[in-house]
Amino acid sequence: MKSPLKLTKTTEESQIAEFFQESVGKWRSERRYYTLSSGTIKEIVSAIAIRFLEPGCEELQKLAQLHELPDAVSLVCGTEVTWDSTDVVTGKQESQGSTLFGALGNILYRDRGFATSKPITAEYYLPNPKILCLRTEYNGSVFEEELKLIGTKYRTRQTIISRAGEQLMIGQYLEKRLG
Repeated sequence: MKSPLKLTKTTEESQIAEFFQESVGKWRSERRYYTLSSGTIKEIVSAIAIRFLEPGCEELQKLAQLHELPDAVSLVCGTEVTWDSTDVVTGKQESQGSTLFGALGNILYRDRGFATSKPITAEYYLPNPKILCLRTEYNGSVFEEELKLIGTKYRTRQTIISRAGEQLMIGQYLEKRLG
């Protein structure tokens, strides 16, 4: 007997869909990266745009193909995040790009990582509907991230980057919704 396709979302999938929908819009992100070994601090300002991706959309289908998921498996939702970042001190453009996120169960599938252009996955959980916690591992590094929605106009983010059990960098972000 064949098992029926899953038609209902898990609690995690319902919560991540709500979190993604509440994050939709344009944001100004002010961030600081602290390199723990040297004590150096880098300040970056980014313009971020977040778009919700519905189940079955072309972007999520492509993301599933990148991760070689079976055709019968569909990502339940996702987001496209675009950014344009500038170094506050030098005024030089730091980076510009986009990334896709797609959720299935307690895994977020991404088309690229923070420090790689290769597809990656992250485990996630939401301790409450306003806080998303991620853990991503690749190239010997671990990225632990917390995103917190504060009302409708603000988000905070914190990222801790470790290698071989040693914390190397902390990124702290304050993001304000524009408009």
